[in-house]
Amino acid sequence: IYKKKFTPNEHAAAGATSLLGLSFITEGAIPYAARDPLRVIPALILGSASAGAISMYLGAELRVPHGGIFVLPIPNAVTNLMSYILALLMGTLITAVAIGVLKRNEL
Repeated sequence: IYKKKFTPNEHAAAGATSLLGLSFITEGAIPYAARDPLRVIPALILGSASAGAISMYLGAELRVPHGGIFVLPIPNAVTNLMSYILALLMGTLITAVAIGVLKRNEL
């Protein structure tokens, strides 16, 4: 999405960045944030804070320190699994919308 808002190099890195994100490894966002910090960082904060607030409100808890979505099938790794997934999806959606609104076209 937002093909005009990212450089060709950023598009090329999207696959690896997505895999890192699914693993909850945030370093994949650094090149995007470093290139346009005044627009990208607020979008990331808004989405992350929203996901955290939603998960707390719904009583969802991740009991595993790392592993991303790949630990979700492990029994008792997450309390209130559907609420946790909802929080992740909502945080992702909010981040994507914020990027779309805040970030300027690159091309």
